[in-house]
Amino acid sequence: MLELIRPHLPSEPFPVRAIYFDKSPEKNWLVPWHQDLTLALRARAEAPGFGPWSVKDGIPHVQPPIELLQQMLTVRLHLDDADENNGALRVLPGSHRFGRLDAPQIQALRDEHADFLCTAPAGDALLMRPLLLHASSRSNSDRHRRILHIEYASFPLPSGLEWNEAA
Repeated sequence: MLELIRPHLPSEPFPVRAIYFDKSPEKNWLVPWHQDLTLALRARAEAPGFGPWSVKDGIPHVQPPIELLQQMLTVRLHLDDADENNGALRVLPGSHRFGRLDAPQIQALRDEHADFLCTAPAGDALLMRPLLLHASSRSNSDRHRRILHIEYASFPLPSGLEWNEAA
């Protein structure tokens, strides 16, 4: 997997978080348009340019400087087919180039640009930047749509901050 990622990051990548998604008839949700703006860290500590802080599922999260988000890449491994019926990811191509966006900017981009449905067969990998605007619909299928979402970084954190999941 590192061979896929290395060409897109400025230095050696390493995994910092993994999330398992399983959309099914029993667990089905809508994900509104958003960017992935936070890092999952072990504990809150003050660092210049980092903030605001939040807590999700008991884990501290912080928004880092945009320059650091630009040095990250997410790999979405499709364990099942993803299509228009089971909530495949939708993206606004190129939107990661506009930086951190607020709600009116997101809406303006959605009004001006067509979204793209990222269909993928089981076994495919989708690479995406955290700042890419993305969303997914509820599934209309009785099939699962399982994804292993792995975030990679290529920068050290400032002193006092530690990745929640990195080895």
